[in-house]
Amino acid sequence: MKELKLRPSIFQCTMDELSNDEQQLVQQAIEATCRSYAKYSHFHVGAALMLEDGTVLPGCNQENAAFPAGLCAERSAIFAAGAQHPDVAPVMLAIAARDTTGQLTEEPVSPCGTCRQVMIETETRYQKPLRILLYGRNHVYVMDGIRHLMPLSFTEF
Repeated sequence: MKELKLRPSIFQCTMDELSNDEQQLVQQAIEATCRSYAKYSHFHVGAALMLEDGTVLPGCNQENAAFPAGLCAERSAIFAAGAQHPDVAPVMLAIAARDTTGQLTEEPVSPCGTCRQVMIETETRYQKPLRILLYGRNHVYVMDGIRHLMPLSFTEF
């Protein structure tokens, strides 16, 4: 048996170390947390997706008593982009969250597996990596492509 060593590249930085565009995108993700409908979990997630032409689409989680009927912030932004701008590639996604106390999380939050798979499909569709910024009050995680969070991904062959 041979061990495979996967080495994702995830950078940790402060907000000050991000570019102006990145800081603005994170700020829009933070603002989107305030529009979340999280009646059941009380965990408010916001996302902001930047397209190649500079358009930014926000997203936030939307919960429902019939739990499978809800939608994560990341997918709400990505699906809005696909519906409104299907020919413009997404290039950067910022994600932020507020915990059950209403405070922004200290540590960055990571997308669920379903959202990761949607991001992989998005990268495959547009043949471009999606720069991902995961915000936490203590620091921001930055990665150039979802494969750094999901290295053994399900893709079409």
